Amino acid sequence: MPLTDTAIRNAKPRSKQFKLSDEKGMYVLVKKAGKYFRLDYRFAGKRKTLALGVYPDVKLAEAREKCDDAKRMIRNGVDPAQVRKANKAMQVEQSENSFEAITREWFIKHSSNWAESHAKKIIRRFELHVFPWLGGRPIAEITPPELLSVLRRIENKGIHETAHRALQNCGQVFRYAVATGRAERDNSADLRGALTPVKHGSMATITEPKKIGELLRAIDGYQGTPVVQSALKLAPLVFLRPGELRRAEWTEIDIDNAEWRIPAQKMKMKFPHIIPLSEQSLTILCDIQPITGQGRYVFPSIRSDSRPMSDNAILAALRRMGYAKEDMSGHGFRAMASTILHEQGWLSDIIERQLAHAERNKIKAAYNYAQHLPERRGMMQAWADYLDSLKKGGKVVSFG
Repeated sequence: MPLTDTAIRNAKPRSKQFKLSDEKGMYVLVKKAGKYFRLDYRFAGKRKTLALGVYPDVKLAEAREKCDDAKRMIRNGVDPAQVRKANKAMQVEQSENSFEAITREWFIKHSSNWAESHAKKIIRRFELHVFPWLGGRPIAEITPPELLSVLRRIENKGIHETAHRALQNCGQVFRYAVATGRAERDNSADLRGALTPVKHGSMATITEPKKIGELLRAIDGYQGTPVVQSALKLAPLVFLRPGELRRAEWTEIDIDNAEWRIPAQKMKMKFPHIIPLSEQSLTILCDIQPITGQGRYVFPSIRSDSRPMSDNAILAALRRMGYAKEDMSGHGFRAMASTILHEQGWLSDIIERQLAHAERNKIKAAYNYAQHLPERRGMMQAWADYLDSLKKGGKVVSFG
């Protein structure tokens, strides 16, 4: 007699498991842990059992459909248990070879060589803009139009540069998948020219001497915390990237030898960097040392001295001083120094080395971080004196 849903629902567990038989060899195995649909069958002379689901997640009608499918396979000479095993293996393989799984594998292998802030931006970009639509897809099955559709979503938000960066990052993941045998080609390569071009503007900066003087006087009058004010005062003197400046540690500062030596892992280009400290820079550091010198960071966070100050602190201070984003940026101090030092006639090699710009030959760059150090010392002191003259409103004098 065929089973009914009522009979299954009302069946109570006993001290030993028991069966409720249905038609076509299917039955419900009742245990203390639950009620399980099963099918006993013979294949190639062997007795086998196939699980059809757990009641009530799987209803009686659904279990019977699964039973009919299994019987059909058996009649056609196919073992349903082997089919299920193969399907599970395929699901595992697809999961391991999904775009998200391979991306995270690629990220783990490469992120140790990146600055922490850079690594966070990359993985966050994937999590926000790519994984929700492509994360679960087997990477080998993702087509160029499918990838373009995801990138178009980013463009439609008006963040065109993010779309280009996402395409670049996806290409890196595809190439990693090719190298590790999980994909045949980099499908992102077919999308060159498919995105809206980005108009790259120069970092907002100030290069007119009179306006530089006004900026320096505004910084001197800034009423924020001593930590932010000291960082603001030091920024034009050392012209580092904002992230490199805010993560300064006291162990890197050698007051006696007037040097700041930044280890490779904290630099964008991953090579150590030396900043000769001018007399003006030393004064700023000596003034802030009694406040933060007992901790790790020269410019600690206002919330915790175990972390550096926010990467937005200098930018926010500039905004509070009245400098809009099109007027001045945290990176603008680098452009300011580069422009004026070149105009003053300092050798480009000396300026570029002090800016810690990329060296085409990486092996050469690893040994050249101290190159032109005596000349750089002279340039940094001359630059600091020049800024002092602008701040005082004095005569503009060319150095070099």
